Amino acid sequence: MTAAFPFERRAVDRRRAEISDVVFDLIDAPSVLRIVSAWKNGGRREYISLVNPHSLMMCRRDEQMKRAVRRAAVNLPDGVGVILAAKLLAYEHSGRLSGPELMLHLCDHGRRYGLTHYFYGGDQGISKRLADELCRRYPGLKAVGYSTPPFGDVTDEEDWEQVQEINSKQPDIVWVGLGAPKQEKWMARHLRKVDAPAMIGVGAAFDFHSGNRPWCPAALRNAGLEWAYRLATEPKRLWRRNLDSPLFLATVAGPVIRRRLSVIRDKTNAIALFRRA
Repeated sequence: MTAAFPFERRAVDRRRAEISDVVFDLIDAPSVLRIVSAWKNGGRREYISLVNPHSLMMCRRDEQMKRAVRRAAVNLPDGVGVILAAKLLAYEHSGRLSGPELMLHLCDHGRRYGLTHYFYGGDQGISKRLADELCRRYPGLKAVGYSTPPFGDVTDEEDWEQVQEINSKQPDIVWVGLGAPKQEKWMARHLRKVDAPAMIGVGAAFDFHSGNRPWCPAALRNAGLEWAYRLATEPKRLWRRNLDSPLFLATVAGPVIRRRLSVIRDKTNAIALFRRA
């Protein structure tokens, strides 16, 4: 018998913040587990996006991506740039929460509540390797299925077959590893079609936890240097993407700096008037 879901006993502290026109939940992994549990208990069907500076800049360039991110029930801060922005804007937060870390937490602690998992994405064979590795790491984990979408566009019939296959397994969480912006758009398009309490887009987590690519060492992750590690290991693929981080911070810092300068100027003018009086 699985444990009762914990939501009746404890509410989630939804610390919300608007950063670059996207509303974030600045919460930790245990809070996400409680949210997913509540969705299952309440019969809800939602999705979660993990949003980093690159994703936020894509939202500025791609209206469909922006709509998909805004439609998510929960947006989590995946990237030190988002947390730096939260600090600049004086928001209380629980730190960065990446897709790979969230996947491990929900697979581990979700066992107490009998959560079932489906893995959709990755290159050929990756989703199976991911499911096998997570089941090995977390005995008792209920991985009910996995599949790899075909490369390129799919027909409506092929898409319906994929949805039917997922729904036939009755998962509680569908992990989506298609990379941004594809995974966000896929989840938005399939909301209420995929019959699972939660879809969660986690991108590179499929490669990291399947062993297809090395995950950044914990010491560097904790120091906020995962971006540097990934850039060093995949420079050709990621160098353009990393240019979005300083661009994003500039869009956030500019208004903050102007507002603070305005406050200083107003105080200076007030002091000058007081001395002349």
